[in-house]
Amino acid sequence: MKTPLTLFFILFLFVSHSQSKLVWHDNLKEAVKISQKEKKPIMMFFTGSDWCGWCIRLQKEVFFQEDFKKWASENVVLLELDFPRRKALSPELKEQNSKLQRQFAIQGYPTVWFVEPGKDSQNNLKFDRIGRTGYVKGGPGAWISNANALLDSK
Repeated sequence: MKTPLTLFFILFLFVSHSQSKLVWHDNLKEAVKISQKEKKPIMMFFTGSDWCGWCIRLQKEVFFQEDFKKWASENVVLLELDFPRRKALSPELKEQNSKLQRQFAIQGYPTVWFVEPGKDSQNNLKFDRIGRTGYVKGGPGAWISNANALLDSK
């Protein structure tokens, strides 16, 4: 009786450990360095993580799913730009996120921009804009198809 239970437990640990974990960066400069090193665009996710219903829905239906995790790890560098109401952000992070919100004229959440870092001129990062999206009905397959269409258009 112990052997099947032990094998089940080992299998459970292997499967749960092997599920991909994504890294969502919150520091723009770090994301830019990784993007340039890995030659992948940055996926900027503008969100209100603790109040925006559509943002929470997008994460639950798409970003937390294995299909998205696999796609994202192969195709983009993830950058979360959060505008929470109940969670405190550091002043530096608030300033960075607000600056990008103005730069990309964000008027609603969720908004996802795909960008490539341009030249750094006097510490003002410039971006080549690839495309923009948000919540797409239909789960990870529909969202990924939409994202691929944007990325393929560059």
